[in-house]
Amino acid sequence: MKKLIFVFSLIFSFSTFAQKDDSLQIRNMFDAALVKGHAYENLRSLCKDVGARLSGSPEADKAVEWAKELLESYQFDTVWLMPVKVPHWVRGDIEEAGINGVPMSIKTLGGSVSSKGKIESEVVEVQDFEELAELGEKAIKGKIVFFNRAFDRRLISTGQAYGGCVNQRWGGASEAAEFGAVGVFVRSLSHKKDKHAHTGSMGYKEGVKKIPSVALSVEDADMLSELLKAEPNSKAYLNVNSQTLPDKDSYNVIAEITGSVEPDKIITFGGHLDSWDVGEGAHDDGAGVVHSIEALRIIKATGYTPRYTLRCVLFMNEENGNNGGKTYAAVAKEKGEIHLAALESDAGGFVPRGFTMDGTPEQIKKMQSWESLLEPYKLHIFKKGWGGVDIGPLKEQNVPLIGLRPDDQRYFDHHHSDTDVFENVHQRELELGAASFASMIYLVDKYGLGGDLKGLEKN
Repeated sequence: MKKLIFVFSLIFSFSTFAQKDDSLQIRNMFDAALVKGHAYENLRSLCKDVGARLSGSPEADKAVEWAKELLESYQFDTVWLMPVKVPHWVRGDIEEAGINGVPMSIKTLGGSVSSKGKIESEVVEVQDFEELAELGEKAIKGKIVFFNRAFDRRLISTGQAYGGCVNQRWGGASEAAEFGAVGVFVRSLSHKKDKHAHTGSMGYKEGVKKIPSVALSVEDADMLSELLKAEPNSKAYLNVNSQTLPDKDSYNVIAEITGSVEPDKIITFGGHLDSWDVGEGAHDDGAGVVHSIEALRIIKATGYTPRYTLRCVLFMNEENGNNGGKTYAAVAKEKGEIHLAALESDAGGFVPRGFTMDGTPEQIKKMQSWESLLEPYKLHIFKKGWGGVDIGPLKEQNVPLIGLRPDDQRYFDHHHSDTDVFENVHQRELELGAASFASMIYLVDKYGLGGDLKGLEKN
């Protein structure tokens, strides 16, 4: 009996010691980020020295150079470029729309064709594809379709509200073209009522005529809707000259700290280096880029020696193709790499709230067991959920995916718009996000998440 009590006492003492050790390491990482952090200055440089950086643009090329040079300056074990083929869409220098002589604030949607001069037509407002189909060709042919489905303000999760509207942006042009429409207006995907239109990706169905598609600011969408109620035969105009050029060569930018015990096993984490060609890509995803760089930097700065290889990946082309994420996963599979986990920051630089995981119940339970260590930093979300677009292709290789979850209430105020600039990122919130990201990487490295490593090796 005494021997059994001694064993339990030893286990309890070891557990307590380990928890104190973890608490100290996490505290050190937060101190490194908050007192001597680099994240805010790095974001300033990315936004102001490089700027908006859509895949295929000269600014995207400059961002690759910027990232490689910065990562090399921190003297990580390795820094290299992974080739990625990316699309090259160009907005053009004409973006005009209005109704009854009143100009409206628009942004051409990424991937849209040119209007080939000014289109003038009556406008038909719909809420969804079902209403569009009910109206049919008789009501739609030769007209501009106006998709005006707003965010559901009852939803606490703004990401969920975005998900309830995004299909009209992505597929609205082809749906309308099938009934003979000549162009499309889409209400910007945002809660905020202002004059800033929000761009984003869209696509076309094969075999359906391609027509131009633009986003209207929320303020102009409301104005247009009210005007059409009073004057349903009003004529609008639309003129854009966007174009798609041949694909270009680009790169994922990668840095590593080599694992000290099992270097062949990898924990990948990152954000996407590209952004839309408006604003400065500060929250989307400059914040995720500097979160990732800073996480690797402060892990090194605090003297922690990782068990596994920690790999920071700055992905290219998340916004209009995800070719960086797809290429990364394909190369990992081809090389037979073993990824223990993949983490992503692509939800802005706002105050961090916790993490969501796309993994097994056992892996989620393991992550939740660390809640007490992170609760002092006001992190409280530890549940099943979305990992991220860039790391998503790794799911086919049975890799658990973890997403950093900042507060999302203001995210879509700036998302894909002219206001996504450095000045709209709060320094302390950004630094807290970097430290939170580093803490989760540390815990995954120290304790693992479980899973069938043999199964991973077969993929």
